[in-house]
Amino acid sequence: MAEIINGKEVAKKIRKELKEEVIKLKEKGINPKLAVIMVGDDPGSQVYVRNKSKACEKAGIEFEEYLFDANTSEETLLETIHKLNEDFSVHGILLQSPVPKHININKAFRTISPEKDVDGFNPINVGNLSIGEDAFISCTPYGIIKLLEEYNIETEGKSAVILGRSNIVGKPMIQCMLNKNATVTVCHSRTKNIDEVIKRADIVIAAIGKPKFVKENMIKDGAVIIDVGINRLEDGTICGDVDFDAVSQKASYITPVPGGVGPMTIAMLLNNVVKSAQKLK
Repeated sequence: MAEIINGKEVAKKIRKELKEEVIKLKEKGINPKLAVIMVGDDPGSQVYVRNKSKACEKAGIEFEEYLFDANTSEETLLETIHKLNEDFSVHGILLQSPVPKHININKAFRTISPEKDVDGFNPINVGNLSIGEDAFISCTPYGIIKLLEEYNIETEGKSAVILGRSNIVGKPMIQCMLNKNATVTVCHSRTKNIDEVIKRADIVIAAIGKPKFVKENMIKDGAVIIDVGINRLEDGTICGDVDFDAVSQKASYITPVPGGVGPMTIAMLLNNVVKSAQKLK
C-alpha cells in the first residue's frame, strides 16, 4: 500500500513559513502584492481566482483583481499589463487562463515583465529554467518538486515518465526533472505503446486530463505516482488521471486528488510573489 503524499500538509507548512517572511518584509516597508487579471467569466477561473485571493489574504499578501468582460480587446489587456509592469507596488502579475479566443495569450505572457512573472510563463523565465539559471518556475511543476523533496523521494538517476506536454505543466516539468538529474521520457497523444513506456518508470507524473487513465497494470511495483489531473465525473465527484484505489495498492508513494498537487500550486504562487518582493530588500 502506497504512502499518501499529503499536499495539503506540505502546502500548509510552506504557507506558514511565507507568512513569517511577509511579516519581515513589511517591517522593512515592503508590502508583497499580487495582481490577477481575468478576462471573461469562466466558472473554473472564478473559483481559482477566489482561492488565490483567500490564500493571499491568509499569508498577508495584498491582492488586486482586474476583471474584464469577454469582449475586452487585446490592446486593453496589454495596456493593463504594461501599467502593472511599471507599478512598483506590484510584485507579481498573473493572467488567469483561459482567455477569449481573440486574445493571443502567449503575446500577453510575453508582455508580463519577467521580474513579475510569478506564473513562470514568460519565455525569458522558461529559457532561464532550461539552462539552469534563476527563474520563476511554473507553479504546479515547482510544487511537485517540493513534494518530492519533502518526502525525500530520490530523483537522481531515476526514470521519470511525464504524461502530457502542456506549456503549463508538462514542458516545465520536463526541465524541472532534468534539473533534478532524472532520466525523462514524455508521453503524449501520439505516443505508441504508452503502457510499456509507463511501466518502465520509477516516477510517473500524470497531467493529461483523462479520468483514471493510469491503471494498476500500467505501473511497476513501487513506482512513485504524482497525479496532476482534476476531472469532474458525471456524478459530480472529482478524480485524477490515475485510478487511485487500484494504483495505490502497487505504488510506493501517491498523491491523492484532491489534496495532493492542487494545494501546492497556490503555495508556490505565493512563494514566487514573496521571492519577487525579497529582491527589493
